[in-house]
Amino acid sequence: MPQQRLPSSVDIAIIGAGAAGLGAARTLENSGLSVIVLEARDRIGGRAFTRMVTPEIAFDVGCGWLHSADENSFVGIARDLGVEIDTTHPPWSERSFGDVFPPRERAAFGKALDAFYERVWRAAKRKTDAPAATLLEPGNRWNAMIDAVSTWVNGAELDRVSVKDVEAYRDTGINWRIRQGYGALIAAYGAHCPVALNCAVSVIDHSGPQVKLETSQGTLTAGKVIITVPTNLIADEAIRFTPELPDKLAAARGLPLGADAKVMLQLSDPNDFPADGNLRGATMRTAIGTYHLRPFGHDGVEGFFGGRFARELEQAGDGALAAQSIDEIAGLLGNDIRRKLKPLAESRWTHDPFARGSYSHALPGHAGARAVLAAPVDDRLFFAGEATSPQFFSTAHGARDSGERAAREIIGHA
Repeated sequence: MPQQRLPSSVDIAIIGAGAAGLGAARTLENSGLSVIVLEARDRIGGRAFTRMVTPEIAFDVGCGWLHSADENSFVGIARDLGVEIDTTHPPWSERSFGDVFPPRERAAFGKALDAFYERVWRAAKRKTDAPAATLLEPGNRWNAMIDAVSTWVNGAELDRVSVKDVEAYRDTGINWRIRQGYGALIAAYGAHCPVALNCAVSVIDHSGPQVKLETSQGTLTAGKVIITVPTNLIADEAIRFTPELPDKLAAARGLPLGADAKVMLQLSDPNDFPADGNLRGATMRTAIGTYHLRPFGHDGVEGFFGGRFARELEQAGDGALAAQSIDEIAGLLGNDIRRKLKPLAESRWTHDPFARGSYSHALPGHAGARAVLAAPVDDRLFFAGEATSPQFFSTAHGARDSGERAAREIIGHA
């Protein structure tokens, strides 16, 4: 991608070249307005990032699944770009490996999980919100694993998640993948967008007739600005508004990014394991990982951790995720498996200065914060990002669609 110079003035500045910022830029391509995307990193994609960790294995450090694929805008984008879509069912739905989680136990857990979501659905109809943990059935043996599912889905345990937000999320149950990587698809989607890399924004001054942006490359003015950065950057005031926007600050603080961490291991003897299998123990702990065996038939194992456990592992430093994964897998399959597993790569999103977490969840009582964060200010400041999506928050396509929505709001006011 050719590096763009920072202009002194532009019609529209977009802050952040993740899926939302790229979605906004692509929507504005033929608007006749001058546009620049300001990206703090040295790459585009934001929390979508694919690394080739071996010549065959594409590791999606961030998002990896086309969730709700039948309604996911990146499916059509992939097809337009000629990118292959894999429609194999996800391993967590049906393919358990070995006897570590026997079918009868899996069925019992599935029944308990369905009953929990039924209680969520009923509770969400009430006027008052509550922590989702209040809907766990006292004494149910599966409560810890239901909480583990929340850490993988929300990046946080149920005591930190709004009942109304859990119910608002739309999941059609259809999940597909991109063999070359979701991050690679999103990078291809934004390859021709006008992006200034290594350009971190620190101040958004909207006190005058033009919006003035202070960046690490200098100052520019814009008629309108689309802000797509993760909520934690707004909440921590890594980007400051002048004058202050207390409603936006409060909304962002009610929508923190949780912690989800991924690790890729290499298998020296892949023939012992099924392609696209799932490995997960029937434990009474929330602090557990879930493992995707041989994704796309490659000689790898992808581990996934969430919530407080993921945060602790990321804080423990490089190698902690791989060590925990190997320990867990050996605990499930026997100690001999250790010599067949080799660490390849890990994520540490809570330590990424331009993300500070994985994806958003609404704290109890803050489900309405998504709409507050999404609302424009004075028809000059517009907001996008996965946290502003009413139904597809925490997803790349929810982010992209929100960027398109913000761009169309601008076109409507142009």
